[in-house]
Amino acid sequence: MRIMQIAAIEMTHKKLLRNLNETCARKGFDVHCVSKMEHHFDMVSKEGIVYHNINIDRDIKVFNNIKTVFHLVKLMKQEKPNIVHVHTPVAAVLGRLAAKIAKIPTVIYTAHGFYFHDGMPRSRYYFYFFIEKLMARLFTDYLFTQSKEDYEVAIRHNFLSHKNAHHYRWISNGIDLKDKFNYDKVNQQDIKRLKQQHNIKKGELIITFIGRLVEEKGIIDLLGAIEKVKHQNIKVFIIGDTHQSERDTTTVNTLEKYKKQKQHNIIFTGSIDNINDYLYLSDIFCLPSYREGMPRSIIEAMAMKNAIIATNIRGCREEVVDNVNGYIVPISAPQYIATKIDALANNPKLLAEFKDRSHEFAHKYYDEHQVVQQQIEVFEQLQKGE
Repeated sequence: MRIMQIAAIEMTHKKLLRNLNETCARKGFDVHCVSKMEHHFDMVSKEGIVYHNINIDRDIKVFNNIKTVFHLVKLMKQEKPNIVHVHTPVAAVLGRLAAKIAKIPTVIYTAHGFYFHDGMPRSRYYFYFFIEKLMARLFTDYLFTQSKEDYEVAIRHNFLSHKNAHHYRWISNGIDLKDKFNYDKVNQQDIKRLKQQHNIKKGELIITFIGRLVEEKGIIDLLGAIEKVKHQNIKVFIIGDTHQSERDTTTVNTLEKYKKQKQHNIIFTGSIDNINDYLYLSDIFCLPSYREGMPRSIIEAMAMKNAIIATNIRGCREEVVDNVNGYIVPISAPQYIATKIDALANNPKLLAEFKDRSHEFAHKYYDEHQVVQQQIEVFEQLQKGE
């Protein structure tokens, strides 16, 4: 059984799909990963997974998109996968078109978050809704969704052409709770070094943001909220960077102003590998995003005992129970965020309750092993011809 995983950028394979791909390889599946490989690592990894470097733009560029479909069709005819599994919006469209042309037996689409969402103008919403449904009906055999809301939308509107309910799967999202995001396994020497590096004092309230530094992630709203917070004893970690294929110059320029101010309580870390250590130090994780699918960053923060402040959007409101493990806030509401930060800063008991409940939710609902197993079951059924 040969499975071809297609995504726009290699980071999707390295982070979001790594456990799935490695588990498939261990079970004897032949795994091929396709994306734009920017860091030029070996085309065959130590895990026996084959990587193919094909440029896939993250937005609509007709000439480039046509070239991508051509290269994907050529690759599929060469490698003859039994399953093509597509991820991320544009890559999912191009990959499914190529799979149809190459006559691939089974095409699976994981919607990490349908492109249409509540915050869009209705005309745009229905346009992207139509595209998602059209691609599902004509070019998709199985539809996996991370968000329960997306699953319900797909079922309600008959996204797939057949009536078999088993072809729709709500797989949710999950993380490595055994090792990487195990609160009890954090190296205390590493934590001590981080505290010294950032001059973290006892009693400081630590707030963390993780994500691409673009407008739709709400980063400017968060920084605006920090300026309005009344509690003085805080430190804020901004973790992440802007992918070169989607540079938001307006946001970049605004962030540069914040960086030049060199406020000691706001620290821009860039992209880092030890996110788990920063989240261990953190008290509150804030994601004031405008659009999400099923944000992994919130789950990571919950596993490391953070209270969560997130916007009232798909995915976030699925992971955060308002007034139980955090707060759900409106989009574009810096003052609202500031008020909630102050509320937790002034009520240590409530903050501790939220943190413990987050940890409980992460282990109850978001174990990556369970997410991977659901997908493996479908692959194995297909292998058996069921």
